Amino acid sequence: MAVTMHDVAHRAGVSIKTVSNVVNQYPHVRPETRRRVEEAIAELGYRLNTTARNLRQGRTGMIGLALPELSLPYFAELADSVMRAAEARGVVVLIEQTGAQRDRELQALDSSHRRLTDGLLFSPLALEPEETERLEVDYPMVLLGERMFGPVDHVTMANVEAARAATLHLVERGCRRIATIGAHPGETMGSARLRFDGYRKALAEAGLPFDPDLVGDAGLWHRSTGAEAMTRLLDAGVELDGVFGMNDALALGALHVLHTRGVAVPHDVAVMGFDDVDDARYSEPLLSTIDPGREQIATTAVDLLLERIAGSQVPPRRVVADFEIVARESCLLGRTVH
Repeated sequence: MAVTMHDVAHRAGVSIKTVSNVVNQYPHVRPETRRRVEEAIAELGYRLNTTARNLRQGRTGMIGLALPELSLPYFAELADSVMRAAEARGVVVLIEQTGAQRDRELQALDSSHRRLTDGLLFSPLALEPEETERLEVDYPMVLLGERMFGPVDHVTMANVEAARAATLHLVERGCRRIATIGAHPGETMGSARLRFDGYRKALAEAGLPFDPDLVGDAGLWHRSTGAEAMTRLLDAGVELDGVFGMNDALALGALHVLHTRGVAVPHDVAVMGFDDVDDARYSEPLLSTIDPGREQIATTAVDLLLERIAGSQVPPRRVVADFEIVARESCLLGRTVH
């Protein structure tokens, strides 16, 4: 026989109303109670009849996710995390790719797809702060990423603090000439600017001088642009013993070039990335990196959006995810310092 809400309530030791509140994403449920109910749902294999629920509530049971570029591993893995978080909460995700182009970001906001979704998770890269009015939409929305526009729920990562920690991780391993790859000259807002600021803060804190020759510019943050930036630094004869790639793709591109040039990692040059994408666990050597809290970002964003869809009127919230250093082979202790 099919598992019922009554079965879940009995297993979790709560009322049927409490189970209903959890599965319908009502915000005012104690975390411990929510955990017990969710564990009971998982153990029993309970499946909510979302079609009937959505018809009763006048909803589609679908949320939108607009991301810049799914070919970048971070965004692909973020989309996967969002889909899993949404599935656990009984909703489906409609994914759109904007290409980090202003017109396509605006189209995502006004697209006919919005009639198919109850709300939108939106990660803009091209819109500017003065375009705040563009985000005054008549549906629930949560922003992802670094660009903050006015009174909207926003889930982001600790870019400056995490980049500072990544750079200090290299300093603590004996690096004194640390290059950074991925800079966007002239950028005033965005991941590149914030992570560059964190890099500069770490150098100052460690008493190391800033050398513009150690800054490798890169447009799109792909392996190829990381490799090109690393090649330019080596061809210019820049002395370096550490590399901070502003994302893992850039760092992996740099690792490839160092390997082909016969530069030993980490013994001659230590390498640090950012994002902790799956590829970092399979590089040679394994890539040290920053875990920026992707799972926390995904689940928090989905929960905030579902609360808005359910009618929450609390003031806009800004959540900064926790991060941690993931130390692997590319930054081992005991490396030779030249």
